[in-house]
Amino acid sequence: MRDPRYDILFEPVRIGPVTAPNRFYQVPHCTGMGHRYPQSEAALRGVKAEGGWGVVSTQETEIHPTSDVSPSNQARLWDEAGVSALRLTVDAIHAHGSLAAVELVHNGLHSNNRYSRVPPLAPSHAVVDSDDPLQARGMDKADIADFRRWHRDAALLAREIGFDIVYVYAGHDLTLLQHFLLKRYNSRTDEYGGSFENRLRLFREVLADTKEAVGDKCGIAIRLAVDELLGEDGLTHDGEGRDIVAALADEPDLWDVNLSDWANDSQTSRFSEEGFQEPYIAFVKSLTNKPVVGVGRYTSPDTMARAVSSGILDLIGAARPSISDPFLPNKIRDGRIDDIRECIGCNICVAGDRTRVPIRCTQNPTMGEEWRRGWHPETIPELEDKGPYLVVGGGPAGLEAARALVQRGAEVALAEAGTEWGGRVSRESRLPGLAAWARVRDWRLGQLRQSPNARMYLESPLTAADILEHGSPHVVLATGAAWRADGVGREHRTPLPFLAGKLVLTPDDLMTRGIDAAAPGPVAIFDDDRFYMGSVLAELAAGAGHRTIFVTPAPIVAPWSENTLEQERIQTRLIGLGVEIVPLHGLAGLSADRLRVECVYSGRTQEVDCGTLVSVTSRLPDDRLWEELSACRHEWEDAGVRSVTRIGDCLAPGLIAAACYSGHEFARSAGADAHP
Repeated sequence: MRDPRYDILFEPVRIGPVTAPNRFYQVPHCTGMGHRYPQSEAALRGVKAEGGWGVVSTQETEIHPTSDVSPSNQARLWDEAGVSALRLTVDAIHAHGSLAAVELVHNGLHSNNRYSRVPPLAPSHAVVDSDDPLQARGMDKADIADFRRWHRDAALLAREIGFDIVYVYAGHDLTLLQHFLLKRYNSRTDEYGGSFENRLRLFREVLADTKEAVGDKCGIAIRLAVDELLGEDGLTHDGEGRDIVAALADEPDLWDVNLSDWANDSQTSRFSEEGFQEPYIAFVKSLTNKPVVGVGRYTSPDTMARAVSSGILDLIGAARPSISDPFLPNKIRDGRIDDIRECIGCNICVAGDRTRVPIRCTQNPTMGEEWRRGWHPETIPELEDKGPYLVVGGGPAGLEAARALVQRGAEVALAEAGTEWGGRVSRESRLPGLAAWARVRDWRLGQLRQSPNARMYLESPLTAADILEHGSPHVVLATGAAWRADGVGREHRTPLPFLAGKLVLTPDDLMTRGIDAAAPGPVAIFDDDRFYMGSVLAELAAGAGHRTIFVTPAPIVAPWSENTLEQERIQTRLIGLGVEIVPLHGLAGLSADRLRVECVYSGRTQEVDCGTLVSVTSRLPDDRLWEELSACRHEWEDAGVRSVTRIGDCLAPGLIAAACYSGHEFARSAGADAHP
């Protein structure tokens, strides 16, 4: 039964001529599926609607070939294939009684038009905001008239397809309408440039065009970045961001407000808390009588109810929480709060779009597989062969495999050699900024502890003989991996002899023994992993008072974190902590107190002070138990063992998301005798 404190979240909200059935609003977000994978896109959005989101939106939907963001895979309204794909999506959303919203977009100088090969458009002549050697041409009056017509035609087509809400979008530093608003892009001297009113003119005109075209049947939403966190160099919530809302106050049917750019709007949990956008968007409701939706990685129903009851928001917007748990609204409705799979704010979902592949999620391994593999986030077919199964290792892969197997009705014994559950998740969640990652462990433990089919054992190291004696027909090895101390990674493909016998620590050493494992004096971090670990350990060392030197063969700190929208914040934080950054260098030698590093281009060397070297390069699977069992394979049949399967880091070290996916995939495919 639902807690009455949350009744407010299930009140309907009028949005112009349409009504949202509740206050849960999946705001526009990319999926990496878009127009290329229409069945996958429709199935994903349909699952959100099934899970109780009253409004389900598309991602950016290009309205014209001059707004081609290839190879990014968004939605399209400018070719028949894109239109057909969106029809599927609308039908999937409507099948569960939710409203379907479309985010019409022209990306202006953010469009490289690599596919359409037409010159990009911008308010004024400017280079595009990518590394392409390309310029956008400044629009003349005929171009402006064309753009208004394209937007109007797209709105009419969206209404014909069946969308209930149509967006006019000016946010994330991505859209032509926002570019007209911003002085740094708009240097026009006609009625579309210069003064605030002139820079607002096109936005006001397109809003009026859209209302006139489809406002009789569709709610008209504005998506606006009210602050860019650039101070006087950009929009601010107490400056022109506020002025835009005041000027257009009741003209749209809905205000969807946020921060710009995307890295500000979708900050990771390492750098922000739940509801972090509220100080910037709270003013909007004081200026309009229309409903307001905003985001802030809301996962707690208490926080959601407070945001509504305190008058900050009318609808709870979500992208990432709806990815982590598409059924979050229904779980609140049904009083199943403990079953919510809370977003950890890692932005692996964002990385899918940034790397041009379909979306994935650390917490929800079914995300992106709803159509391709037929995976549903809440249901798994019951197993005929209920085991029992023995899962060895209580990290993310083992926990997910055990949880999903139990959900399928299997009998499962889960054995962990250590003193705590969670494996690498528990260790990493104690590092600076990563506490929310413990939700990966906690949700799975909560599910397992509710099941009478799960028997769980800590401090239970097993040998091959123990496993054979146990006699489970199906054995799952999730024994993890360990960081290497020999320097092997991308830059150095073979062990470095000069590291042997020296004070070289790995991330595992610091996570298990703490920063006290380092010797007094400078700590050098050699990061060839290129994601979060090296920078987090540098933050740990600097925070403990060590002089810290960050050495990497990459040109910047943690380059892969550009895909999770964190790179700039990570490097800025290290600079603020006084960490000395030495990019584009590999390792060349190590003495008692000096580290010699070598330029990756010239081969020239230099020395840096070093009392302790922390090697963050690559990991080796802990597959000793697999090797032992493989060596006695001839004994399996007599012991009743039918299959032994490696999953997660034990099979191939990777992201926590990959470990959870591996565990889930095993449980889904359970029943076959042969696994890798």
